[in-house]
Amino acid sequence: MRKILLCSVVAVTTIVTGAMAQGAKAPGHVLLEPAQMKWGPPPPVFEQNAKFAVVSGDPSKPGIYVVRFELPGGYKIAPHWHPTDEHVTVLSGTLAVGMGDTFDKESMKNLSKDGYALLPAEMRHYALAKTAVMIEVYGMGPFVINYVNPADDPSKRAAPKK
Repeated sequence: MRKILLCSVVAVTTIVTGAMAQGAKAPGHVLLEPAQMKWGPPPPVFEQNAKFAVVSGDPSKPGIYVVRFELPGGYKIAPHWHPTDEHVTVLSGTLAVGMGDTFDKESMKNLSKDGYALLPAEMRHYALAKTAVMIEVYGMGPFVINYVNPADDPSKRAAPKK
């Protein structure tokens, strides 16, 4: 009797596991050398004098994503928040990060190479590149940025007149 029960459990487990594996597409691997990254302008919700590369995933869709930003010294990201957690690792340079609804240089904390920040969902925060800096940002998409002051959103500003 135990053999029949054990065989039944193994058979059901195998069938369920196989069905689940067929229903969920396994992600492919990603191996990138720095020269293989495709850099371009950042999304319109950021000031455009920076560079942006998608390392893995698609930040506009549900699921995990990894992106990199190259920011020039002095680059500011105004107070904002996200509906999901944001993970930031400094790969080079120094990034200052502050918390709250108002950009306050005095209260910012510096993160240098290999520094890390977890910015929980809906936490108001802002950033300043103290030097030229490269950061890696990852989280669960879709990536959404909500500026505390809507006038700070570069994608909402009128295009310059020609």
